[in-house]
Amino acid sequence: MRLAIYCDFTYRLDAGELYAEVPFAVFLGALGGHCERLTLTGRLDPTPGRHPYRIDGVEFVPLPYYPSGAQLGSVMRALPAGMWRFWRLLGQVDTVWVLGPNPPQAVAFALLAKLRRRRVVLGVRQHLPTLIRHRRRDARTVRAAAVLLEGAFRLLARVVPVVVVGPDLARRYRNSASVHVAIVSLLHESDIVDSDGRDYDSAELRLLSVGRIDPEKNPLLLADVLAQALRQDPRWRLEVCGDGPLRSALGRRLERLGIADRAVLHGHLPLDGGLWDLYRASHALLHVSLTEGVPQVLLEAFAAGLPVVATAVGGVPETVAGRGLVIPPADAPTAATALQRVVADPELRGRLTGRATSYARRHTLHAECDALASFLDGSR
Repeated sequence: MRLAIYCDFTYRLDAGELYAEVPFAVFLGALGGHCERLTLTGRLDPTPGRHPYRIDGVEFVPLPYYPSGAQLGSVMRALPAGMWRFWRLLGQVDTVWVLGPNPPQAVAFALLAKLRRRRVVLGVRQHLPTLIRHRRRDARTVRAAAVLLEGAFRLLARVVPVVVVGPDLARRYRNSASVHVAIVSLLHESDIVDSDGRDYDSAELRLLSVGRIDPEKNPLLLADVLAQALRQDPRWRLEVCGDGPLRSALGRRLERLGIADRAVLHGHLPLDGGLWDLYRASHALLHVSLTEGVPQVLLEAFAAGLPVVATAVGGVPETVAGRGLVIPPADAPTAATALQRVVADPELRGRLTGRATSYARRHTLHAECDALASFLDGSR
């Protein structure tokens, strides 16, 4: 299989090496070991320097740059040149995986690939209208465009296969030609621990949050949960790993609640640059997003034997149920109570983390890429 993958995030080139802005690109790059040739294509950011994630062993076709998919004018101006470059790329591949439904390029590229008689597979990581509703509440045009693009992708999915992340999206795309449910995992077998050596009687309890500090992730709720949790147990300390536009607002919320001294905002922290250590040293993971597919952080917490408390959105309930505690979105008191249950009940912790570890073993990077590659080339 000669595979090309399009996804609307940015790359940078530095000294001939390719760097991506999101860890999902590492998962994409790992597919190179399962096909004859792998080409990634996406926006080339002209800014000097590197993105956080280096991608090795793949070819790269740059597409015109625009700062954000929400800037519809810039997106549409980049469309003609992007379509020409993608058309030329189609002469070098036999299978195309187009992840969308945003921006309009995703729909256009899928149609071009069909025109060239290539095998086309769609990919969906989140429900776009829900994501935009939480991220851009004041942008009616962008929200309307999200609904149109979602509808176009679902129509396309009736005649071509689709890969979805998590069971929630599988339900939304149940009328597709065929559906593969993927879990985006960066886990290796060696990452998974078999026992929990955490001391829940220690002088401090570390509460970990990992992810972008974006509106749809509802990060300000972290401060409210910490305040509630401290009323029940003064040992809690919040560790936030991630960056984004609401980082300063989160700091201010912590200050207003008088608990800034009980929180650390680390910014972006790579897995091998200290994040694994935090997973293994913390006492609970708190995930409070308003919309999701199946976030990688849940698998990482499962692998580290870290108890999980997460909001019931997207594919999270099916992933966490029986392996962690599921709570309603935007409910700080319930989240704090769930955290205290984890602390107070060792039998519950053991039962949840045992099941979570088994789940992580079934969804390693190698296992997920192997199953996905088979679906992409049509062998299953």
